[in-house]
Amino acid sequence: MVIRVFIFFITVFSCHFAYLQDSIPQVDSIPQTVIIDSTIVDTIVIRRTQYRIDVVPRGVNLTNPVISFNQTKVLNEPPKRFKVPSFWTKINRLGFNMSEVAFVNWNAGGDNAISAIGNMRFARNYKFRFINWDNDLSLKYGVNIQEGRKPRKTEDAIRLSSTFGYRNDTLSKWYYSVNLKFNTQFADGFKYPDRENPISTFMAPGYLFFGGGPSFIPEGKNFNLYLSPTTVKATFVLDESLANDGAFGVKKAVFDSNGNLIQKGENQFIEFGILVTNTWEKEIAKNIIMDHRISLFTDYIRRFGNIDIDWEMNFNFKVNNFFEANLGTQIIYDDDILFDTEIADDGTVLNTGVPKIQFRQVLSIGVVYTF
Repeated sequence: MVIRVFIFFITVFSCHFAYLQDSIPQVDSIPQTVIIDSTIVDTIVIRRTQYRIDVVPRGVNLTNPVISFNQTKVLNEPPKRFKVPSFWTKINRLGFNMSEVAFVNWNAGGDNAISAIGNMRFARNYKFRFINWDNDLSLKYGVNIQEGRKPRKTEDAIRLSSTFGYRNDTLSKWYYSVNLKFNTQFADGFKYPDRENPISTFMAPGYLFFGGGPSFIPEGKNFNLYLSPTTVKATFVLDESLANDGAFGVKKAVFDSNGNLIQKGENQFIEFGILVTNTWEKEIAKNIIMDHRISLFTDYIRRFGNIDIDWEMNFNFKVNNFFEANLGTQIIYDDDILFDTEIADDGTVLNTGVPKIQFRQVLSIGVVYTF
């Protein structure tokens, strides 16, 4: 190719030179001869095979993968099936606490004694987006046995609570709530050592609260503040003898001068007022859980401003998954529960009695089973 280009330029130059010579006057008219090389040389083009260049990113391993089953193990457990996520949480808790003291030839004196308390708690709570629904059932019963005397009751409670709440958006911590509470006991209660005349029994009293109002329930805090300006409180006294005595605020029976019954005592007493409740469960230290519950109620019509109080505080000291200790206190004040009532032999009430603060404290250790 280069040779052919070189011959082309020589030919052009020769022709141009001849043209210049023809245009210049010649002194002598001697003819000129121009020789042009017309040799043709074959050109052989040798091409190299071109391969496409792939741009390979850094870090890419181009080695062939090797599949090995040397470390494959036999599946000992059946595969876990997919479960549809549930928005329900549940608590199933059984507990048994006991304290005991024994003496053998003890010079300081004392009586052998044993105390036992059984408790159960079941909770079913639902929470998703705009709805929060909490349901809780608590059952407790305890006895104390001392050498030389009959068993005495130390704990007796049936408590049911259900709160349904609805909120406008998922960012709000305030709910429009409806609350239902019910409290009573299992067995008869006595003012020991008197075992003939019970001062309380099943559904005497029985308390029912029903109302609505706002609730403050922050996320993940186990905290619930319920404010109800419209709550109905119903007190039930289904034991006829207690109802005739006017126990727990019900209207008592009417007797004639000879002590004959003219009109039976009422079995229920209805109040309408304001209810404030608060529950808070928090781990205040490692394996120490505080459980706080309080209920405040005042009636609009009878004695507005006179507050009924039920405040319970418990501390659970967890040893492991099966053993724990418990320290609990409870304070109750209800102006419908009267003490130091004086009644004459003919049935005349000399002193109706006065309300007092009730206090209870329990310290125990026991076993717990949760499922």
